[in-house]
Amino acid sequence: MDDSPNRTLDEVGPRLKQLRQRRDITLSHLAEETGISTSTLSRLEAGLRRPTLEQLLPLARAYGVTLDDLVDAPPTGNPRINLRPIPCADGSMILPLTRRPGGIQAYKFVLPAGRDDAHPDLRTHEGHDWVYVLNGRLRLVLGEHDLILEPGEAAEFNTRTPHWFAATSSGPVEYLSLVGKQGERAHVRAAPKAPSARRGAAR
Repeated sequence: MDDSPNRTLDEVGPRLKQLRQRRDITLSHLAEETGISTSTLSRLEAGLRRPTLEQLLPLARAYGVTLDDLVDAPPTGNPRINLRPIPCADGSMILPLTRRPGGIQAYKFVLPAGRDDAHPDLRTHEGHDWVYVLNGRLRLVLGEHDLILEPGEAAEFNTRTPHWFAATSSGPVEYLSLVGKQGERAHVRAAPKAPSARRGAAR
Protein backbone atom coordinates (compact mmCIF):
# COMPACT_ATOMS: atom_id res chain seq x y z
CA MET A 1 0.00 0.00 0.00
CA ASP A 2 1.35 3.42 -0.98
CA ASP A 3 2.00 5.45 2.17
CA SER A 4 3.35 8.52 0.33
CA PRO A 5 0.34 10.72 1.33
CA ASN A 6 0.94 9.96 5.01
CA ARG A 7 4.67 10.52 4.61
CA THR A 8 4.02 13.86 2.92
CA LEU A 9 1.83 14.99 5.83
CA ASP A 10 4.35 13.75 8.41
CA GLU A 11 7.05 15.90 6.85
CA VAL A 12 5.02 19.14 6.96
CA GLY A 13 5.79 19.86 10.64
CA PRO A 14 9.56 20.39 10.35
CA ARG A 15 9.02 22.48 7.21
CA LEU A 16 6.51 24.73 9.01
CA LYS A 17 8.91 25.27 11.89
CA GLN A 18 11.78 26.05 9.54
CA LEU A 19 9.69 28.60 7.62
CA ARG A 20 8.60 30.34 10.81
CA GLN A 21 12.09 30.51 12.28
CA ARG A 22 13.57 31.69 8.98
CA ARG A 23 11.09 34.59 8.98
CA ASP A 24 11.63 35.26 12.69
CA ILE A 25 7.89 34.98 13.47
CA THR A 26 6.58 33.98 16.89
CA LEU A 27 3.83 31.41 17.32
CA SER A 28 1.55 34.06 18.85
CA HIS A 29 2.04 36.36 15.85
CA LEU A 30 1.37 33.51 13.43
CA ALA A 31 -1.73 32.53 15.40
CA GLU A 32 -3.08 36.08 15.11
CA GLU A 33 -2.47 36.16 11.36
CA THR A 34 -3.88 32.72 10.53
CA GLY A 35 -6.61 32.27 13.15
CA ILE A 36 -5.00 28.98 14.26
CA SER A 37 -4.33 28.67 18.00
CA THR A 38 -0.74 28.70 19.26
CA SER A 39 -1.17 25.23 20.79
CA THR A 40 -2.35 23.81 17.45
CA LEU A 41 0.52 25.50 15.60
CA SER A 42 2.98 24.06 18.10
CA ARG A 43 1.56 20.55 17.68
CA LEU A 44 1.67 20.87 13.87
CA GLU A 45 5.33 21.90 13.95
CA ALA A 46 6.19 19.06 16.33
CA GLY A 47 4.49 16.51 14.07
CA LEU A 48 1.97 15.63 16.78
CA ARG A 49 -0.92 16.67 14.55
CA ARG A 50 -1.44 16.44 10.81
CA PRO A 51 -2.67 19.59 9.04
CA THR A 52 -6.13 19.96 7.57
CA LEU A 53 -6.94 21.98 4.45
CA GLU A 54 -8.40 24.76 6.66
CA GLN A 55 -4.97 25.09 8.26
CA LEU A 56 -2.76 24.69 5.19
CA LEU A 57 -4.33 27.56 3.24
CA PRO A 58 -3.79 30.38 5.77
CA LEU A 59 -0.32 29.03 6.60
CA ALA A 60 0.72 29.11 2.94
CA ARG A 61 -0.58 32.69 2.65
CA ALA A 62 1.17 33.76 5.85
CA TYR A 63 4.52 32.44 4.60
CA GLY A 64 4.04 33.66 1.02
CA VAL A 65 4.50 30.23 -0.55
CA THR A 66 2.35 27.96 -2.67
CA LEU A 67 0.64 24.96 -1.10
CA ASP A 68 2.70 22.41 -2.98
CA ASP A 69 5.89 24.18 -1.91
CA LEU A 70 4.65 24.17 1.67
CA VAL A 71 4.13 20.40 1.79
CA ASP A 72 6.61 19.39 -0.96
CA ALA A 73 4.02 17.05 -2.46
CA PRO A 74 5.24 14.59 -5.11
CA PRO A 75 4.22 15.57 -8.67
CA THR A 76 1.53 13.46 -10.32
CA GLY A 77 -0.92 13.75 -13.19
CA ASN A 78 -0.08 15.46 -16.47
CA PRO A 79 3.59 16.53 -16.29
CA ARG A 80 2.94 19.49 -18.59
CA ILE A 81 0.85 21.19 -15.91
CA ASN A 82 2.61 19.41 -13.02
CA LEU A 83 -0.38 18.93 -10.72
CA ARG A 84 0.78 18.14 -7.19
CA PRO A 85 -2.19 16.78 -5.18
CA ILE A 86 -1.89 17.51 -1.48
CA PRO A 87 -3.58 14.99 0.85
CA CYS A 88 -5.08 16.12 4.14
CA ALA A 89 -5.60 14.27 7.39
CA ASP A 90 -9.39 14.26 6.99
CA GLY A 91 -9.26 12.38 3.65
CA SER A 92 -9.72 15.45 1.47
CA MET A 93 -7.40 16.42 -1.37
CA ILE A 94 -6.19 19.82 -2.60
CA LEU A 95 -4.93 20.40 -6.15
CA PRO A 96 -3.20 23.80 -6.50
CA LEU A 97 -3.92 25.26 -9.93
CA THR A 98 -1.57 28.24 -9.65
CA ARG A 99 2.15 28.28 -8.98
CA ARG A 100 2.82 31.94 -8.14
CA PRO A 101 2.64 32.91 -4.43
CA GLY A 102 0.84 36.13 -3.62
CA GLY A 103 -2.29 37.52 -5.24
CA ILE A 104 -5.30 35.35 -5.91
CA GLN A 105 -4.63 31.60 -5.70
CA ALA A 106 -6.72 28.93 -7.47
CA TYR A 107 -7.36 25.47 -6.04
CA LYS A 108 -9.48 22.42 -6.72
CA PHE A 109 -10.77 20.63 -3.61
CA VAL A 110 -12.05 17.06 -3.41
CA LEU A 111 -13.87 16.23 -0.15
CA PRO A 112 -14.97 12.71 0.83
CA ALA A 113 -18.62 11.99 1.62
CA GLY A 114 -19.61 13.47 4.97
CA ARG A 115 -22.34 13.18 7.55
CA ASP A 116 -25.40 15.39 7.53
CA ASP A 117 -25.24 15.69 11.32
CA ALA A 118 -21.56 16.70 11.35
CA HIS A 119 -20.80 19.50 13.79
CA PRO A 120 -19.16 22.47 11.98
CA ASP A 121 -15.69 23.47 13.13
CA LEU A 122 -15.84 27.14 12.13
CA ARG A 123 -12.57 28.89 11.24
CA THR A 124 -11.53 32.44 10.38
CA HIS A 125 -8.45 33.92 8.71
CA GLU A 126 -7.43 36.91 6.61
CA GLY A 127 -8.58 36.94 3.00
CA HIS A 128 -11.44 36.58 0.56
CA ASP A 129 -12.79 33.33 -0.92
CA TRP A 130 -14.86 32.52 -3.99
CA VAL A 131 -16.02 28.92 -4.45
CA TYR A 132 -17.72 27.15 -7.36
CA VAL A 133 -19.14 23.63 -7.08
CA LEU A 134 -18.22 21.22 -9.90
CA ASN A 135 -19.73 17.93 -8.68
CA GLY A 136 -21.62 16.80 -5.61
CA ARG A 137 -23.27 18.87 -2.90
CA LEU A 138 -21.17 21.24 -0.79
CA ARG A 139 -22.30 22.22 2.67
CA LEU A 140 -21.11 25.71 3.55
CA VAL A 141 -21.65 27.07 7.04
CA LEU A 142 -21.00 30.82 6.88
CA GLY A 143 -21.62 32.68 10.10
CA GLU A 144 -25.23 31.98 11.02
CA HIS A 145 -26.06 30.64 7.56
CA ASP A 146 -26.07 26.90 6.79
CA LEU A 147 -26.14 26.45 2.99
CA ILE A 148 -26.11 23.59 0.49
CA LEU A 149 -24.46 24.50 -2.81
CA GLU A 150 -25.31 22.38 -5.85
CA PRO A 151 -23.19 21.93 -9.02
CA GLY A 152 -22.97 25.24 -10.88
CA GLU A 153 -23.58 27.37 -7.79
CA ALA A 154 -21.05 29.76 -6.26
CA ALA A 155 -20.43 31.62 -3.04
CA GLU A 156 -18.16 34.56 -2.22
CA PHE A 157 -17.27 35.82 1.25
CA ASN A 158 -14.74 37.50 3.50
CA THR A 159 -12.83 34.76 5.32
CA ARG A 160 -12.92 36.77 8.54
CA THR A 161 -16.50 35.48 8.70
CA PRO A 162 -16.48 32.13 10.55
CA HIS A 163 -16.85 29.39 7.92
CA TRP A 164 -16.66 25.64 7.33
CA PHE A 165 -16.92 23.34 4.28
CA ALA A 166 -17.98 19.70 4.02
CA ALA A 167 -19.54 17.19 1.66
CA THR A 168 -22.95 15.77 2.50
CA SER A 169 -23.86 12.13 3.00
CA SER A 170 -24.92 11.98 -0.67
CA GLY A 171 -21.29 11.55 -1.74
CA PRO A 172 -17.96 13.32 -2.40
CA VAL A 173 -17.85 16.91 -3.64
CA GLU A 174 -15.45 18.70 -5.97
CA TYR A 175 -15.20 22.47 -6.05
CA LEU A 176 -12.95 25.27 -7.22
CA SER A 177 -11.73 27.97 -4.89
CA LEU A 178 -10.16 31.36 -5.62
CA VAL A 179 -8.55 32.67 -2.46
CA GLY A 180 -7.00 36.12 -2.14
CA LYS A 181 -5.65 38.40 0.53
CA GLN A 182 -7.88 40.79 2.46
CA GLY A 183 -9.69 43.04 -0.01
CA GLU A 184 -8.98 40.90 -3.09
CA ARG A 185 -12.09 39.54 -4.76
CA ALA A 186 -12.93 37.45 -7.80
CA HIS A 187 -14.83 39.49 -10.38
CA VAL A 188 -17.59 37.74 -12.34
CA ARG A 189 -18.42 39.64 -15.55
CA ALA A 190 -21.78 38.00 -16.19
CA ALA A 191 -24.26 36.22 -13.93
CA PRO A 192 -26.54 33.37 -15.13
CA LYS A 193 -30.09 34.49 -15.94
CA ALA A 194 -31.85 31.45 -14.49
CA PRO A 195 -33.02 32.23 -10.91
CA SER A 196 -32.34 28.61 -9.87
CA ALA A 197 -28.64 29.05 -10.65
CA ARG A 198 -28.39 31.56 -7.81
CA ARG A 199 -30.07 29.41 -5.17
CA GLY A 200 -27.84 28.95 -2.14
CA ALA A 201 -25.30 31.59 -3.21
CA ALA A 202 -23.81 33.66 -0.41
CA ARG A 203 -22.31 37.11 -0.81
